Formats: sequence, C-alpha cells, structure tokens
Amino acid sequence: MNYAMVVYTLGWVIKVEGACMLLPCLIAGIYTEKQGLVYLLCALFCLALGMLITYKRPKNTELYTKEGMVSVAGSWLVLSLFGAVPFVATGEFARPLDAFFEIVSGFTTTGASIRSNVENLCHATLFWRSFSHWIGGMGVLIFVLMLIPIKSGSRMNLMRAESPGYDVAKLVPQVRDTARILYRIYLGLTFAELVILLISGMRWFDSVCITFGTAGTGGFGVLNSSCGAYTPAQQIIITIFMALFGCNFAFYYLLLTKKVVQAFKMEEVRTFVAILAGAGILIGIDIAHMYHSAGHTLRDSFFQTVSIMTTTGFSTTDFDVWPQFSKTILLLLMCIGACAGSTGGGMKVSRLMVCLKENKKTLKACLHPRGVFKIRMDGKALSDENVHVINRYMLLYVGLFALSILILSLDKFSFETNFSAVAATINNIGPGFDAVGATQNYGAFSDLSKIVLIFDMLAGRLELFPVLLLLYPGTWRKHVWS
Repeated sequence: MNYAMVVYTLGWVIKVEGACMLLPCLIAGIYTEKQGLVYLLCALFCLALGMLITYKRPKNTELYTKEGMVSVAGSWLVLSLFGAVPFVATGEFARPLDAFFEIVSGFTTTGASIRSNVENLCHATLFWRSFSHWIGGMGVLIFVLMLIPIKSGSRMNLMRAESPGYDVAKLVPQVRDTARILYRIYLGLTFAELVILLISGMRWFDSVCITFGTAGTGGFGVLNSSCGAYTPAQQIIITIFMALFGCNFAFYYLLLTKKVVQAFKMEEVRTFVAILAGAGILIGIDIAHMYHSAGHTLRDSFFQTVSIMTTTGFSTTDFDVWPQFSKTILLLLMCIGACAGSTGGGMKVSRLMVCLKENKKTLKACLHPRGVFKIRMDGKALSDENVHVINRYMLLYVGLFALSILILSLDKFSFETNFSAVAATINNIGPGFDAVGATQNYGAFSDLSKIVLIFDMLAGRLELFPVLLLLYPGTWRKHVWS
C-alpha cells in the first residue's frame, strides 16, 4: 500500500473542499448572515491543512487498483467529515451525527434529509447543501484528476474507483483530457439549466440551488415543498434537465464530435428513454382519476418518474398517496437507476441490460448446449470478466440491501418504510414511502439506523467495492496471497 500517495490524494481533496467552502461565504455576505464567518474559518482551515499535506509530493506517485479504491473511499469520508463541520458550528444541526448524515446525503447526491423544515436554515447552509450535490455529482476526484500530478495509469485507477457504471472507458487517450471533457459537458448543462430557470422567472437563489440539485441528481430543495411551489413551466424545465443529467455523458461527447448516428445507437440511452416514457405513461393512466386535467396528470407523473429513475429525488406532489401500482413502478425505478457514466445512482440501466442478456444467453445454451454465445452491448462483445464483475456487484447489492433492512427493523417502523429507506439511500434517491415519503424525513430513525443508512449512501455512490474494501482486513496487509 502506497500510504504516502493515498494521504497526498486526500490532501488535494481537502484543499479543493476548502476552496469550495468560500462560495457559501459569498452567499452569506450577500444576505448579511453571520454564519458566513463559520464557513470562512472552515474554508481557511481546510485550505491550510490541504496545502500542508500536499506541500511535498511523494517520490512514488503510483496508485494501483487497491490504492485507487482506498483513496476514493477515504476521500469521500474526509470530504463528508470536514463538510459537516459548518453545520454543527453554526448551530443549525445540534447533533454531529445528524450533520454528518445530511452532508453525506449531499455529497453522495442522495437528498435524504434529517430536517423537517429546511426554510429556517440560513442561505449559506442551504447553498452548501445544494452545492455538495454538484460537487459529488461528477465526483470530486474527477476534478482532482485534472490537477494532481500523477501518472496516467494511476489516474485511470482513481477514475474507475469513483465513476459509476459497469465499465469506465476513456473518451480520449489521456485520462486527464477525459476528465476535462466530462467537466465541460457538466458545466455546459449546468449553465444551460441555470440560464433557462432564470429566464422562466425563478428567483436567482432558487435557480442556483435547484440547478445544483438537478445537475448532481441530488434533490435537496430550498423550500419545504421541494419543487411543488414552482410554476408548471419551471417544473417541466427541471424534468427535462433531470433526464439529461441521468443520461450517459458519452452520448453528449459523441454528439459534440458529430458522431450523431453512433450516439443514437447507444443501447443504454435508448433503453433509458423507453423506460422513462413507458413508466410515465403507465403512472399517468393510473393516477388520472386523482387529477382534474390531463396536463397536470402528465406533468406530475413524468416529473416523479424522471426524478426517481435519475435518482434526483425532487417532488412536486406527495406520491406516497398514489395507488399501489404507481408506487410499485416508482420502487422498481429506484433500483434500476440512471445510465452508467451519468451523475445518477441506482444499479444502472446498463447492468440491468447485461443481466437480462445473460439470462437470455443461458436459455439459448440450454437449447443449444454446443453453441457459443456472446453478450453484446452496442455491437461489442463483453468479456466474461465484465459479466462476472456485474454478477459480483449484484450479489453484494442484494446482500447489503437485505442486511440493512434487517438492522433497520429494530426501530419497529413498517416494512414499507424500512425497505424504501434502504432503497432510497443505497440507490442515492432520497425520498421513499410511508415514514420517509416525499413530505417526511429521516430524523425519526435511531443512531444505529442512521449509521447504516450513511454507509448505504456511501456504498451506493461508490458502487459498493471501494467502501467495502476499507472494511476488508486483507486491504491493510502487506502481502495477500488468497
């Protein structure tokens, strides 16, 4: 284990976080809030500590797969620990565990909140909550990859450990250039949504925070009603951009490089759009009797369908009162999630497709035992190793899901509450059903349950393996032969 390089990477993350904390100071200055001083002191401390750690670069800058995963998991823990300090220091979150839950929910783009009333938080804190979505959406280490002076192979190991999806491919030969392209697309879509929301008449502060939440597919709002108080036009704008951010960013890269035909041939993107359209229509039909107009029905059905599947978690209505058929569809969408290579969470559409294709391959093999069949995505055959990685992921996913529900059951909430709470956190969505529905929060859970849900949020955002690797004893041994 190259501990020196792991610590060096953590130092860069702390330094970047310190720079990011200066923005809430600016917001506090605009609204003349005294909490801005707390954010300023935290920012200066993080900058000073980060600079001290990164003052001297280690001689060996190599990061192999193990170091890459440990660095990523450690970075998210450090990011959340320092990010929670202002919440406690301002006095707006009385308990450190609640503050840690809130900021982990922010950075992992989950949007599950402890607060029952967010409107009594200061503007600086509301901004920091939403901005944490934007930081975590693309991944802080993706940004650090553009700055940190390490070898290309080490960058790829970091990128693989942090980027969501069954496989991470470089868009261009250099990993640093790939990171830059991803951030340019991310910034471009963010800026486009912000401008359109401002033109629609939304207040500038709301526009900024909602844009951050949409871009990171997070879900923290600045109003207790989430997005319910905004105009129909603004809700439609948010719906469109939630879908755009839930799409594989490789799709946009192909469009930018004028490979339009290749872009629209991406199986995952086409499946993603088909599921959204089908689910939105089915829910719209099911809830039509609850609304007075078709327009309102479709607007709410598609807003919630897109919000849940992209794992954003915004809401325009209390979907917990919808019929069971619609709620079941939403629960399935929670698990499916967005596309690989997007800012969304969940199992990912691509993994679902590979699992279905593998089952089809198994049935073919039963009929034709001597046949040779390959699983293909976008015309390319997947290696057996890729398929095995997906199978291992699914096994761990189901195991962690079941264990989490078992521990949460100690709190004696309903099964619907426990199941949806785990589904909403491990898939980085936010709201669930019953006691954790769209109009509820996670404050009633015990400390043990909150710790489990925090772990689920981190594990879900980092695709399980990096976080679980921290708990595996073999990670810390000098030599592991089995």
